[in-house]
Amino acid sequence: PAIDGAAPGIQGIINRSNDALTGTEATLAGVPAVDRDFVHAVYGNFPYVLAFVLILTLILLARAFRSIVLPIKAALLNLVSLAAAFGIVVFIFQEGHGSSLWNITATQAITAWIPLMIFAFLYGLSMDYEVFMLSRMREAYDETGSTDRAIELGLARTGKLVTSAALILMFAFLVLSSSPGFEIKEFAIGLAAGIIFDATVIRALLVPALMRLLGRANWWMPHWTRKALFLPGREPLPEPATDNA
Repeated sequence: PAIDGAAPGIQGIINRSNDALTGTEATLAGVPAVDRDFVHAVYGNFPYVLAFVLILTLILLARAFRSIVLPIKAALLNLVSLAAAFGIVVFIFQEGHGSSLWNITATQAITAWIPLMIFAFLYGLSMDYEVFMLSRMREAYDETGSTDRAIELGLARTGKLVTSAALILMFAFLVLSSSPGFEIKEFAIGLAAGIIFDATVIRALLVPALMRLLGRANWWMPHWTRKALFLPGREPLPEPATDNA
């Protein structure tokens, strides 16, 4: 489509029409007006939903990994993956760069439900990969007491599986993007880009690099947090001196 109800020009017309109807009993009808109300209703409460998801994620991961640093890192990196996926969707479908590859015309807007669905799918998948990797790293750290060794063993045990799973999903969504539906293309390409970015740049590079830089701080957890989460008060094994060399 060459015109979309969410385009800035259409939204401007709707805003001016609503202003003109102020003080009357008349209401503005039509799909663009309904879509605008939908966007305001959904995204008006989205910050609360996001805050709830992040807080719940932090609590569950803190209890699982006995650390407050790893959950914060996981949540922040997941948001980076989401930002990359949203950026690709805007770059192709809103700005029109590379849109000819999918035989589409940029609409200067993104379909209202696309960001929500990408957030729901990609945040869950990214957190799944993160938990899978960090679980093995936590086990390795408990066994060896070395952060460096935990990173090496964690990547060795999960790297191929995470990358393979991401490639399968990426190709599946790329195939889905060949369907004629414009909205399906948006959804599929956004997810495909986010998944492969998460599995390569985030999991294979940023996660181990940040953990190596943080060193023993990865496993830090204050005593009051342990009590609040009903965790035993034992401390992690000491790291060998060569770990931070």
